[in-house]
Amino acid sequence: MTTTIWILIFIIVVPALLTGLFYLFNRTNGSVQSGGRGRRYLLYVPESYKSGRPCPLVVCYHGFVQWPAHQQRMSGWNRLADRHGFLVVYPRGSGFPLRWYTHLSRRNPQRTERDLTFFTDLVEHLGKSYSIDSSRIYVNGMSNGGGMSHVLACRIGERIAAIGGVAGSYLYPLDQVPSCPPIPVIAFHGTEDPIVPYHGGRSRHRRIPVQFPPIEDWAAGWAAHNGCAATPDLVELALHVKRITYPDPEHNCDVVLYRIDKGGHTWPGGKKLPAWLTGETNQEINATEIMWDFFKEHVLDV
Repeated sequence: MTTTIWILIFIIVVPALLTGLFYLFNRTNGSVQSGGRGRRYLLYVPESYKSGRPCPLVVCYHGFVQWPAHQQRMSGWNRLADRHGFLVVYPRGSGFPLRWYTHLSRRNPQRTERDLTFFTDLVEHLGKSYSIDSSRIYVNGMSNGGGMSHVLACRIGERIAAIGGVAGSYLYPLDQVPSCPPIPVIAFHGTEDPIVPYHGGRSRHRRIPVQFPPIEDWAAGWAAHNGCAATPDLVELALHVKRITYPDPEHNCDVVLYRIDKGGHTWPGGKKLPAWLTGETNQEINATEIMWDFFKEHVLDV
């Protein structure tokens, strides 16, 4: 074949194949109208679910460039749902690549508002078909999805019992939301994260043009907001894992940060990602199991 034909194949066929693979792996099983748009999600209902008996709902957000099924496989939430009897929903972001709009944008502030509305509409939509305990709705996510959990806590935290983040990109300014209620927070972050640096600043990936806050400063900010103790408790749990806890014995709004020494942009205890791209995946702890143990101790007063 001539060079021209090969160029046409590359321009037309390859993108079509990549698009097909994207939609093959990016499977969902539900949709809801939100803000005049169709939004998709992947829902998992354990066999133990019984209609009429209120059960918790865990909302788990994927990261930038990822998708619901990937987040499902990596986190392992479904296995815990089988064991403990709660629903898990994995919302799908928008745009291409898929993402969540987690920072203040003067040019297009409605993008963040649409993602906030999607959460509200999704919970309401699921509540029409399933018996959801509104006092036990928990939100967590990976990377950009962890950032979305943070935004939800800042803006509509009165509807959420607790939040969690793994390798989260926490770009939304907490100090600009004075109406944000105290909320329990748990987070996991690797000190060698090449994408969202633990100590803050620019990502090692030069195409990410933002300044990330130092993770320990972010945790301390939530602790101050919640009224926790100013000095955290530090416990070494494993060779590479330290737990930093800001206790709040009065209101039960602790802030807990798991520092993963030498950990990368990964989900501890979860499905491993390519180390050359994201860094090491710590297997000394299981972030999902620890997160659920934290979540189930917190119930909203509704």
